[in-house]
Amino acid sequence: MRRRRLAPLLAVSVTATLAPALATSTATAAPAAIPSTASSSAGTGALNRYVKQKPQWKRCEADSPAEFECATIKVPLDYRVPGGKRIDLAISRIRSTAPDKRHGVLFSNPGGPGGQGLYMPLEMQEMLPESAQQKYDLIGFDPRGVGRSSPVSCDLEPEEENWLRPYKEETFDKDVAWAREVASKCKEKTGDTLPHITTRNTARDMDLLRAILGEKKISYVGYSYGTYLGAVYTQLFPGRADRFVLDSAVDPARAWRGMIQWWAEGAEPAFDRWTEWAAERSEKYGLGDTSKQVDRTFWDLVARADEKPIELDGQLINGGDIRSGMRGAVFSPESATEGFVELKKAAAGEPASTKTLAAFAGSRGTGTSGASDAAEVPSDNMTASFWAVVCGDNSAAWSRDPESYRQDAIEDKRRYPLYGDFASSIKPCAFWKKSMEPATEVNNRIGSLIVQNEWDSQTPLPSGQALHADLKDSIMVTVLGGEGHGVYPNGNACTDGTVTAYLLTGKLPAKDVTCKATAESNAGARKNQKPDALPGSPLPERAPDRF
Repeated sequence: MRRRRLAPLLAVSVTATLAPALATSTATAAPAAIPSTASSSAGTGALNRYVKQKPQWKRCEADSPAEFECATIKVPLDYRVPGGKRIDLAISRIRSTAPDKRHGVLFSNPGGPGGQGLYMPLEMQEMLPESAQQKYDLIGFDPRGVGRSSPVSCDLEPEEENWLRPYKEETFDKDVAWAREVASKCKEKTGDTLPHITTRNTARDMDLLRAILGEKKISYVGYSYGTYLGAVYTQLFPGRADRFVLDSAVDPARAWRGMIQWWAEGAEPAFDRWTEWAAERSEKYGLGDTSKQVDRTFWDLVARADEKPIELDGQLINGGDIRSGMRGAVFSPESATEGFVELKKAAAGEPASTKTLAAFAGSRGTGTSGASDAAEVPSDNMTASFWAVVCGDNSAAWSRDPESYRQDAIEDKRRYPLYGDFASSIKPCAFWKKSMEPATEVNNRIGSLIVQNEWDSQTPLPSGQALHADLKDSIMVTVLGGEGHGVYPNGNACTDGTVTAYLLTGKLPAKDVTCKATAESNAGARKNQKPDALPGSPLPERAPDRF
């Protein structure tokens, strides 16, 4: 994918007397939230009114910890016209446990796009050792358009949220109609707002929040999509980025169609690894004595399920569902093998473990898995905000010709049999409006720590390596044999120690770090265990259709 030159962001200046936190150096004295198209006089005045907001902090929920506080601030819908329409940004914090040792603020994002981050401080509190909690105020927020931050909706029915669809000649016209309808409903429901729900604007919201909090810089921990948000922030506001941890990284040059296609590219070597693993244990699992035999066992079941779907708890599982479920499962060979064995039992009419089969039974991607219980959040909010970012960040990445998606799906199914057609077939972005800004080219020398598992179902290792190359002064921690999506913390002294030391001292390792996964660290990441027992990521396993 061709990289695009970053358009100049800042064109107006403001003195330190207006907002001290906005003037960290001569190079960063401009109001960080105003883009180059803003009027210098009207824009500066409007921004100052935003910066002067005083959040009304209060306990987030009646049953939440007293130290967990929430507030709502206003941000411009369109940063080109900061005096225009305003939207809400729901924010939260847990203050440093030792103010005399406090270093600053630590922002965080759980992934998505469309993931809610308001409760991230509670999760960060579980993750971080006490020494790190003393260093930072933990800051969370629901990104614009998400959760409690003026949530967007497209009024989608649950089936319309099912967007990862295998290519079939007989259903392609229906898939095109579905994609067109989703784009049309989003435009009709939230047309004036959706163009402004972008990563660049969320990064601007972060910087406005930084200024409101009176901070010169922010530190940050971002997962998956959150790595892209963090990288964009470092590009737009290089003088305000302090200690940045980017865990399970997105390649900025492939946002976003290319990142979805990477799900298919990354699945193939993982699938080959699985066939070898299962063949070595043929006596136990009976899937084949060689990797070729295991491969044939798999594809035979896929073909059978396409002819006669497998019934599982009232749900019919077809060959496409098996391929989709296996795409995520194969990044842990043991889990994939155990699940596939149970699937074979179900196909034969034998009792099967539905818990082990969860990956296959839940393979049809929908956005409802991330929906909030809050009454004010629309049920399709995660999906609506997902498309707003995935389509709106870089419309140039999406062809306007439906026929091109057919050809790509056919070709990529040949190249990447497991998942190529899912990733490359038609999406609503084919019918989306043109992006209001060019895509962000990430290319800077901001120091940051990139953390990556070797076997990651959502952001494959080459994706993290690409971000490492874009962030010239970054250091990368690679977990050889590491499984799952999301590394820190995982109970591995090598990875956890490196990340925590950086957050505490701000000093990056002298060179890239290679850690070796352990059985415990891989298991811990999947079991969502508490840090005081066996550290494992408190973040839930992401749905197979999200970053």
